[in-house]
Amino acid sequence: MAASVTPPRGMRDFLPAEKARREHALGVIRDVYAAHGFDEIETPVMEDSSRLHAGLGGDNEKLAFAVMKRGLTADDLAAAAASGETLSLADLGLRYDLTVPLARFYATHRAALPPVFRAIQIAPVWRAERPQKGRYRQFVQCDIDIIGEAGALAELELLTATLATLDALGLGGCTIRLNDRRILGGILSSWNVPDQLRERALITIDKLDKIGTAGVAAELVELGAVDASTEVAAQLEALTAADWHLHDGVVAPPAWLDLDAYRDLLALREALPDAAIEFDPTLVRGMGYYTGTIFEIAHPDFGYSLGGGGRYDHMIGRFLGQEVPACGFSIGFERIVDLLAIRDHSRPRAVVLVYDPDVSPSELLRLKDELVSGGTRVRLERRVKNLRALLDRVSADGFDAFAQVGADTTDAASLAFRDLSS
Repeated sequence: MAASVTPPRGMRDFLPAEKARREHALGVIRDVYAAHGFDEIETPVMEDSSRLHAGLGGDNEKLAFAVMKRGLTADDLAAAAASGETLSLADLGLRYDLTVPLARFYATHRAALPPVFRAIQIAPVWRAERPQKGRYRQFVQCDIDIIGEAGALAELELLTATLATLDALGLGGCTIRLNDRRILGGILSSWNVPDQLRERALITIDKLDKIGTAGVAAELVELGAVDASTEVAAQLEALTAADWHLHDGVVAPPAWLDLDAYRDLLALREALPDAAIEFDPTLVRGMGYYTGTIFEIAHPDFGYSLGGGGRYDHMIGRFLGQEVPACGFSIGFERIVDLLAIRDHSRPRAVVLVYDPDVSPSELLRLKDELVSGGTRVRLERRVKNLRALLDRVSADGFDAFAQVGADTTDAASLAFRDLSS
């Protein structure tokens, strides 16, 4: 039986047309981010295992791919398996997001960076997900982060740049969903959730759209975060059913509502008068490093968020030894790239030269160089019997026109190009 030639589960190959589509979308994202004052950086695909498992990544830490230490013996493997300490076998791991590497990057290079650093990171990450539609083990994240700005300007710049990017991709009309971890903390306090179980309780609440209010309530009871008599399901139903609007006069605010956090959200809405903004007190964002404002972008045509982020003021302090404010946003690239109907009108003309077998290689290269030097993309294709199939294939690869090259072709000006779209 022949060996399998498919990629590993949850990972994908991209044919030329699909790769070109992805690169075009990434180019749009990079250009808009850069126009808003962000600078692109790059970090290694691997980080120290202890850093990736520092309690900051929520459930994603459990999905990190570990890289085993060199020189391990069979006895080492057996001992670790017997003790259940398998993480001791790894000293490195593949990054599961771009935020933890950014915090390490900033701590390493702070002296060379401006007081307020605006970073772009666009790169693949890896998670040991159970592969399914829309969920992959390798996927691209598109992040922007602002480090060193403690005020609301950071959130406003991130939201403005993200909305502008989605608009440039043809996905305008988005809604911003806002919440604050302090408000979530107030809800947990109203349920008497112990401090040591709060992060795990938030991870459970983040499953609200998957397992419903009854499922969340049952899981919180099983976790020991709430007493079985606490009316969690009913309160969650009330929270999700309420028509929440950010407004100046909070009449008889619920006891769990942190008014300082609420006023901060209100200020964001007032600073973005043209944006559609909703307050959602059940919005969590599952990463354990968020400390304040959290947000997601929703689109009326899709039943999932197009990206999200928030403030994580305590993460960098773990690496640097002193607190540095930070806030970030990530676009869900894999979710949106297949939705896009964008044609890059700025790309160079792309043509195919279909040549007869008797045309010399030196003549073909001379013609090709003449066209390339004028800014045209050129592919050489030998004439075949089924010319239609050849033309359909190169058209799918993004080429615009073709011309036939014979032994009597003298120069590029004499080529008779025909449009491949006709």
